[in-house]
Amino acid sequence: MIMKADFQIWRGNASGGKFETYSTEIAEGMVVLDAVHQIQAAHANDLAVRWNCKAGKCGSCSAEINGIPKLMCMTRLSELPLNKPVLLQPMKAFPLIKDLVTDVSWNFTVKKKIKKFKPRPPDAQDGTWRMLQQDIDRVQEFRKCIECFLCQDVCHVLREHQLHAAFIGPRFLVHVAALEMHPLDIEDRVEELKKANGIGYCNITKCCTTVCPEDITITDNAIIPLKERVADRFYDPLKKLFRIFRSINK
Repeated sequence: MIMKADFQIWRGNASGGKFETYSTEIAEGMVVLDAVHQIQAAHANDLAVRWNCKAGKCGSCSAEINGIPKLMCMTRLSELPLNKPVLLQPMKAFPLIKDLVTDVSWNFTVKKKIKKFKPRPPDAQDGTWRMLQQDIDRVQEFRKCIECFLCQDVCHVLREHQLHAAFIGPRFLVHVAALEMHPLDIEDRVEELKKANGIGYCNITKCCTTVCPEDITITDNAIIPLKERVADRFYDPLKKLFRIFRSINK
């Protein structure tokens, strides 16, 4: 069944802007991105929107739909209340370029600063490694990330407090977890987690887990285990006492 739906879309750039209301026909099975494309074609040829695969795998079409960070290509119109206009806004945690497009380049700069994967020497004569399947399964979840940055956008540390210089955000805590928990990795990133990466700013509200389109259990499986490593290293009184004695005896 074809029906009309209204959309309030943010139009503007870093200098300012406003919401514009558009009406377009929608049909069963359509997603928000379909409607945006129709509006772009019929009513607003200059509407800026970032997208690529339209299959929920490239992470390009991230936006805020009725105030919630989501992928436009994976949000069906049938899931939304259409008795009032659908509100579309750009992600709040990043600088606005135009309309629904934001500058997410900060994320790529952050990733470059994280210590790279450093494997231990091979433990077999043929130059390969031996690993337990359960260890592989533990980090495999983190590899599903499509870098849509919805978790970054919903994180209050970045979204509300703009602490980009002090906190790497949930996406890159997941990245660090994928490295730290890898059975072959021997690099040490714990001190960086405490200092440069600002893991202490996270108060584990689990909002990042809620918005993840790949259903990665960000808080419980990545952030909390990393926090435990930092706590063990820097705040465990017995281990602190042991380090003091060890430094005295050197």
